[in-house]
Amino acid sequence: MEPLFGKTFNLLSTMLDYRSERNKLITSNIANLDSPDYKTADYVFKEDLRRAMEKKIPLVRTSEKHFPNTKEEITGNDFKIVRSAEKADLDKEMANLAENHLMYNLSAELLARKFKSIRNVLSEVK
Repeated sequence: MEPLFGKTFNLLSTMLDYRSERNKLITSNIANLDSPDYKTADYVFKEDLRRAMEKKIPLVRTSEKHFPNTKEEITGNDFKIVRSAEKADLDKEMANLAENHLMYNLSAELLARKFKSIRNVLSEVK
């Protein structure tokens, strides 16, 4: 899809996947606040994003007219979870949740604007 949408589309899609998976992890941290010996977990963002963006899988094209696809779907298994040495703190986890929510909304808004600009270009071409 890169020739049609550019790298921005793939980056924003990956960001949405990442933020969705991180939301699950943060809510798990909050749910386990009272569990004895529970240590918080989080993702290593920069390394995960770099690995996710570099992933490539070979596909066979049945026609030369088809766009080459070099990206595979990003799932929660693609992100590295790191356990903290500290006990879960509700205030910190709620702040992480709020920040993650804002970043998810930002990524979704940027992706929507990207599609809107493509739609505008296509309507101008008609």
